[in-house]
Order: sequence, then C-alpha cells, then structure tokens
Amino acid sequence: MKRVIETEGMCCKRCAQRAERKLCLLDGVTAAKANFKRGLIFVETTLPDEALKACVEAAGFTVTAVRERRGIFS
Repeated sequence: MKRVIETEGMCCKRCAQRAERKLCLLDGVTAAKANFKRGLIFVETTLPDEALKACVEAAGFTVTAVRERRGIFS
C-alpha cells in the first residue's frame, strides 16, 4: 500500500535522505521518497502506520499524520 507521512523538522535535503534511509532499512518498505520542502515522505509498504511513525520519529522528526496516498501528487 502507498502511504504519505506528514512530518515536521525536515529542513534540508540531508534530513530527507536520512528519513528515506531509515525507512528503507525496515523489512516491508519497498520505496521511500521524502520532500523536505513540503514535509512529506511517500512510502510503499506493507507495514502498519505505527511502525512507520516510530521509524521516522527515531530518525529525529515529528510525525503529524500518516495517511493513504490517493494520487500521484498527494
């Protein structure tokens, strides 16, 4: 399933890369792409939202929401 993680605290490209790397280390995540300007991380995964939230927060960011990805640019 495709998910969107809304975050706070990603201020640069390096932060986005750190979030992507942490998520891609999880079994069950096939892809992760972060957009630090919008504070969003797009994830393809089979994991529950709680596992995604815990991983992103462990990377040092605040998760404000995890939702289903509906379209290409949502």
